Amino acid sequence: MSRSVTVGLDGSPESRAAAEWAAREARSRGLALRLVHVWEPVPVPLAQAPLPVVEPRPDPAGGVPGEMAEGLRLRHPGLEVAVEQPEGDPGEVLTAAAGESALTVLGSRGLSGVAGFLVGSVGLAVAAHAERPVVLVRAGEQAADEHETDATGIPSAATAYRPVVLGVDVTAPDDTLFAFAFEEAAHRGTAVRAVHAYALPPYYVYGLAYDPSIGDRFAKQEQAALAESLLPWRRTYPGVEVVEECGAGSAAERLIDAAREASLVVVGRRRRPAPFGARIGPVAHAVLHHATAPVAVVPHD
Repeated sequence: MSRSVTVGLDGSPESRAAAEWAAREARSRGLALRLVHVWEPVPVPLAQAPLPVVEPRPDPAGGVPGEMAEGLRLRHPGLEVAVEQPEGDPGEVLTAAAGESALTVLGSRGLSGVAGFLVGSVGLAVAAHAERPVVLVRAGEQAADEHETDATGIPSAATAYRPVVLGVDVTAPDDTLFAFAFEEAAHRGTAVRAVHAYALPPYYVYGLAYDPSIGDRFAKQEQAALAESLLPWRRTYPGVEVVEECGAGSAAERLIDAAREASLVVVGRRRRPAPFGARIGPVAHAVLHHATAPVAVVPHD
């Protein structure tokens, strides 16, 4: 099923928004769409009770998954849509499904612009453990939100896509992350906005009192490192415009700010053993909870 885009569906508004986003993505990539609705069986203590509740196994052709699949087929003619309803723990099942898919899409509930977005335990678990990219889509996401505003100042699906924002760590640039971001930008016919943030080392900070130009020299070094990391990808994707943004400060804050004008935000997650909890790194964690655009978490070595 690597030739498919998988979406976790539970009937919530956020999962419906994720399914619509996934359908648009699958169609643009020429891939099939795979709706996975995980059926959680009755817990053992209840199943062993004197009067257990018999829960019939859901019919893939009916209920929320069936209705969603039919609606997606109508709204996206020609899109191949499959429905699966496996049994088990949602986080484990969706993580396994993500390993078989080109892309996995899940939903996140919107709270507010200040408080951020609530990414559930399932979403965090899948984003932290999946072997392939996972996209989190907030509730209420519309197709027009990915596009520039029209002449009247209203977002419209008829206008150009907003840029794909890419978080760059110049100390360890990874090809997997760059390739995903540039490919997404190429699909959309839009630019890559590469964002890199840095902090002055303590000894530089102390030296500023004696030589204010130290900060400027360090900034130029970081800008040069960003440009160098992007050079091979400019050559590979000559049709994709690249906008470089380099500055001192918090990487998470800069990416969250850039997300307001983005169609997609791409962040990396290092593959590392995480037996306890869902670990995705502080920057990715903050962006997932506060970015107003869909966020792609791309695992890399």
